[in-house]
Amino acid sequence: MAAEIHSRPQSSRPVLLSKIEGHQDAVTAALLIPKEDGVITASEDRTIRVWLKRDSGQYWPSIYHTMASPCSAMAYHHDSRRIFVGQDNGAVMEFHVSEDFNKMNFIKTYPAHQNRVTAIIFSLATEWVISTGHDKCVSWMCTRSGNMLGRHFSTSWTSCLQYDFDTQYAFVGDCSGQISLLKLEQSSCSVITTLKGHEGSVACLWWDPIQRLLFSGASDNSIIMWDIGGRKGRTLLLQGHHDRVQSLCYLQLTRQLVSCSSDGGIAVWNMDVSREEAPQWLESDSCQKCEQPFFWNIKQMWDTKTLGLRQHHCRKCGQAVCGKCSTKRSSYPVMGFEFQVRVCDSCYDSIKDEDRTSLATFHEGKHNISHMSMDVARGLMVTCGTDRVVKIWDMTPVVGCSLATGFSPH
Repeated sequence: MAAEIHSRPQSSRPVLLSKIEGHQDAVTAALLIPKEDGVITASEDRTIRVWLKRDSGQYWPSIYHTMASPCSAMAYHHDSRRIFVGQDNGAVMEFHVSEDFNKMNFIKTYPAHQNRVTAIIFSLATEWVISTGHDKCVSWMCTRSGNMLGRHFSTSWTSCLQYDFDTQYAFVGDCSGQISLLKLEQSSCSVITTLKGHEGSVACLWWDPIQRLLFSGASDNSIIMWDIGGRKGRTLLLQGHHDRVQSLCYLQLTRQLVSCSSDGGIAVWNMDVSREEAPQWLESDSCQKCEQPFFWNIKQMWDTKTLGLRQHHCRKCGQAVCGKCSTKRSSYPVMGFEFQVRVCDSCYDSIKDEDRTSLATFHEGKHNISHMSMDVARGLMVTCGTDRVVKIWDMTPVVGCSLATGFSPH
């Protein structure tokens, strides 16, 4: 599919620069090497590979290392050139990569989990490697000694992780749809709060330490922005994907959120606008518009000799309404609804045409995305997935060339 690859931006959409093929199974993680034309990948085929761009423009593996178990998660610390690879067997292995990225030396194995590792973060300041896994626990281990420092157990599989390096707060998403905020200490931890809002398992998290915002994506196809710094809890609900949201990256410089879903959808959300928080759904025994009883309201049905109606909710005002009072559908991007949702008739009449103007752009990645990461300074994005393909994208036509200013997260 060489015709899909362009050498320069031609429109305001992500430009596919390169495709990397060669893995024999799903690619679980792909990371761009800062300031290098290189990519590190980990796969279910039990290999970790470092791909460097050759003079021909093609990427070839300069390192090909086979692990004992399928690779399920990966973290890379560029300043120290340390790679941490999580595996299906629960172990996290540490490697050191040479300056020319042509050699990788094994350093240590960490017995972090009893089951599949789902996320890894390395903190150089504390020399901790923090990880989550399908054994329902968060663990943090000392990279100097290799010893376990602490564990925290959840009631569900822990699926994703973010970490605030200054405060040592960890954000842990799980398969029940909850996010736990933990304060990690040298040998213990405390639960600060639990964030509840998703109706499906949390698949990815992104923490912005500058604005102190947490973004979460889940299998309910939605993204929630949590105002941690302002302690307001859930502030925004973003709905535009049609499948599980797999990866997130917030660009603090341009106030944009990039998200990817498992059906290949790539979305760029404009967060530099005044948005409205979606209302909590109200409960009622009868329609809050026409007062007709809902089907469980036996007394009112008997008194009025009418059949009960099914309950719905207006996405704009949150009121409980019947189908007859909510016959209209509308998008409402300022509240995060990029596609048409149910609204009551009065709310539909209050929405102006300009209120329906999209605040996000949607693009097709043309492969099943399971993981995404960005080199913000260069405006590059890498995606990988179950189709065994790794794609490198130029995102500057979408997010703006102002990213090339040296800004880079963490």
